[in-house]
This record gives sequence, structure tokens and C-alpha cells, in this order.
Amino acid sequence: MAVRTAVFPAAGLGTRFLPATKAQPKEMLVLVDKPVIQYGVEEAVASGIPNIVIVTGRGKNAIEDHFDRAVELESFLEQRGKKELLEEVRKITQLINVAYVRQGEPLGLGHAVLVARNLVGGEPFAVVLGDDVIDATPPALKQMMDVFERVGGPVLAVERVPPEDVSNYGIVAVDDSSDLGPGVHRITSLVEKPPRDEAPSNLAIIGRYILTPDIFDALDATGRDRTGEIQLTNGLRELQKKRPIYACEISGVRHDTGNKLDS
Repeated sequence: MAVRTAVFPAAGLGTRFLPATKAQPKEMLVLVDKPVIQYGVEEAVASGIPNIVIVTGRGKNAIEDHFDRAVELESFLEQRGKKELLEEVRKITQLINVAYVRQGEPLGLGHAVLVARNLVGGEPFAVVLGDDVIDATPPALKQMMDVFERVGGPVLAVERVPPEDVSNYGIVAVDDSSDLGPGVHRITSLVEKPPRDEAPSNLAIIGRYILTPDIFDALDATGRDRTGEIQLTNGLRELQKKRPIYACEISGVRHDTGNKLDS
């Protein structure tokens, strides 16, 4: 079954970027000439995904406004003969079908995925974390969708990171006894932010997932962790009891815009 929907969790408070995020969502911070979230949406479109679900929360109205028609602005640009700017403003709203769902409280990535359940339905879907902007040809999501079509199971994007950085990521252990193609691995376990000397590999999970709808029942089964949040990693561990999960090393360059020193 084809992947037709991408979920964008965007309800976080963006505390790492205060005071810049006091009055605007972190997803709307500009990287070069467009908001960070737009890079992910354009990646989904370039990968052939037409339906976008954005999980928002309080104070995130600017995201909805950005992907909506701006009739007054378009009229102004048209009257001034600014055709190139007019086409740029219209382009993204013409390419996608966008829906929004509110996450009442930011209770973890797994919870953000859960609140999109009714909009996703019973089909496989992508999850895109806007902090990671990935420059890749073909797009990162398309690389993962191609793997998904081959293996028929959930696919997580991974990247090899320096040993000193493993404690900043979810890390996967893999079994490469089967030939799944270059950069594709069957995951045997997932460890959240392990100490350097306990990490099973240097394959770090980055902000792209292709998931199957049974992840929702797996997330329900995990419940909240000690912090009160529902973690996607815990849901994936639960899902792994029932089906294989795969890792795909992305061919491209990732920019972590959630890290001030890397953005």
C-alpha cells in the first residue's frame, strides 16, 4: 500500500530557542528564505505524498496561516506585477492537502502520532520531524518509501554519528545476516540516548519514519513513561514484538536546525 500521508508533530514549546520562540512557533523560524517546516513539507511533496497532517497546539496559528491562502497578499503582489513572488507564495498551498489536529498537551512524540490516528486511518504513513532538514536526491522520504515497498514493514531513517554523539540520539542495534540492499538493516533493538560505552552501534535515528497503522495499538499498549509522556521509541519496541522494523541509512546531508550550534 502506498504512503499518502505525512504527519508533522509541531506542538512543542520550542524552549531551546527562547526568546525567539516566545511569540512564534519554532517551526516558523526562517532558514535562508523559508520557515523550517516548509522544507519538510516540500520534501514530502517531492516524494509523492499529497496529504499533510500537522499536529499543532496553543500558539501555533502562524503555521496554519502560512499554509493557507493569503488573498490580500496575493492581490497586492499581482497588482505590483511581482509574478515570481506571487508564484512562490501560491506554490506550496496548491501542492498539498493539509489538515490540522490539536495536541492538547505536549506529551511526547508518541502522543503526537497518536492524536493523528483518525486523520491517518488504516494506511501506512510518514512522520517528519521539522528540526531535521535533509538535502538529498532523491528526497530522504522517497529513499525510505522505496525501502518500505521492498521490505513491507516500518522503516526508520538513520545516520552514522561520531561515537561521542551517540548519547544524544536513539540508537539501533541491527542484524545484517540478510542482504536487504546497501544501507538497509533489520533492527534488533532500540536504545534511547545510551552512554557511549553501552551503545550497540553508531546508527542514530533521525527525524524521518515510515510507519504502519498498527503503531497506534502499540503506542496504546506502552502507555506513559516516568515523565508522563508517550514515547515513540517505546511504541516501536512494542511493535517490534509483532513485526520486523528496518533502518535506512539516508544518502544526503542532514542539518539539525534544533541545535543552535549546527543550524
